[in-house]
Amino acid sequence: MSRGGLLVTLAIFGVIVYEMRTVLDFVGVELPIIPYMAAVFVLAGAVVWYVSLMGGWRTEPEGDDPA
Repeated sequence: MSRGGLLVTLAIFGVIVYEMRTVLDFVGVELPIIPYMAAVFVLAGAVVWYVSLMGGWRTEPEGDDPA
């Protein structure tokens, strides 16, 4: 698992959830920002913890050996 791929995935997920919050606010359902921010930080911490348990970050790309 690469660090960059994981961080990009978390960023995209965070933006999607924030936009859903914005749409709900437009419709009339107001959600506070603090629990949202706390949930994003908890999710990011859980993912980093999981990656650490599974052996850490991959630093060398795994590719085919040269012919």
